[in-house]
Amino acid sequence: MTPSQERQLTLTVLKATLQALGSVVPRNVEILLHDLDHPEHSVVAIVNGQLSGRQVGSPILAAPEQDQGFKALMQAANGQPGCTPVVLPDYPTTLKGRNLRSATAIFRDSGGHPFASLCVNTDVTGLDAAMAFLQHFQPLGATPAPAVSSEPADMAVLMAEIIHDSLQRSGQGRMNKQAKVEAVRVMQERGLFIVKGGVEKAAEALGVTRYTIYNYLEQLRGEHAPAARD
Repeated sequence: MTPSQERQLTLTVLKATLQALGSVVPRNVEILLHDLDHPEHSVVAIVNGQLSGRQVGSPILAAPEQDQGFKALMQAANGQPGCTPVVLPDYPTTLKGRNLRSATAIFRDSGGHPFASLCVNTDVTGLDAAMAFLQHFQPLGATPAPAVSSEPADMAVLMAEIIHDSLQRSGQGRMNKQAKVEAVRVMQERGLFIVKGGVEKAAEALGVTRYTIYNYLEQLRGEHAPAARD
């Protein structure tokens, strides 16, 4: 069986798994299957998409804030040899002010290529509120949570938000090399560089060449890359 056939078979099995799980999980549990080879429209199956407003065809960047699943993806792609899945269990994320408990599994073919991601997000905001109510024995008096748009976010907007957030975290004004490397690190953790055009957009925002971005990424991987020139 070729790696391509392996990937297709695994995706078919995982789609059936989501279909079965979707018939029994509560509405506060979102389950997604991503095809990582097509990040611009990576979602190929989803259960309870109303939780995040995503649907089949949504991009991988339309994920909860600070989703550590991207870190697992980058580790699978760059840092961990072999073809066994990479699993990141039970970690906290946030989505439009709501608290989630999340888990991510990255699947790799026999060549070690990460091609699919299974993500589970459970909205525990209501549970947190109920526990706070019982603990303090007083009404919450909280305002209703804002409605979540059912429209998938635009890829260009998502990329721009990631770049803007990375620049904000790394400092204002003229940035030295260290600040630029830090900005690239944040962009990498948010998954910018798995999307076509991500390197070019990062280079434009930082005022460097795309080859400098590659050098920064090599530096972040701990390799001895040639010194980058701005």
